[in-house]
Amino acid sequence: MKIGLYFGTFNPIHVGHLIIANHFAEHSDLDQVWCVVTPQNPLKQKQSILDNRQRFHMVELATNNYPKIKPSDIEFELNQPNYTIHTLAYLEEKYPGNNFVLIMGEDNLISLHKWKNVDILLDRYPIYVYPRKINSKPFNDTTKGDIKKVGAPIIEISSSSIRKSIKEGKNIRPLLPESVWVYLDEMNFYK
Repeated sequence: MKIGLYFGTFNPIHVGHLIIANHFAEHSDLDQVWCVVTPQNPLKQKQSILDNRQRFHMVELATNNYPKIKPSDIEFELNQPNYTIHTLAYLEEKYPGNNFVLIMGEDNLISLHKWKNVDILLDRYPIYVYPRKINSKPFNDTTKGDIKKVGAPIIEISSSSIRKSIKEGKNIRPLLPESVWVYLDEMNFYK
């Protein structure tokens, strides 16, 4: 199988994440998309994130009705901080029959040169990129890597703005899958 790996803290997962994951599941050559819940991105400052299992549970709730989109807690088993190259090596060992592809936003592609073992990553794994509105110059490395830009929808929803809106008592229900909204509301998360 050809598996697209869509990494994120998913703090919380929102409809934008599902739109992107579903677009790749339905409009590309991928057989499945795995939403990989990552404990902490080494390139991001520590932020107030919910417990790993709570975020994973929200991804389970959100993807329950999408047979081609699967939640993954694979990085919970790995040493911290998580580096994509280590996760990919582990996945290849655990699932030798699958081919793995990275799914990332154009904003992450621009900072790809900062990633651990980026040369190995570019040599060994295809990268499918979805568009984002960005203010910096686009990544331009045509000499190496199998990088495919995909015409997915541009989504302007962020987990950080959702958390802020919840804290301010605003109604963000339309931005979340219904099951995730119910869970967040019941648990009083981000208030």
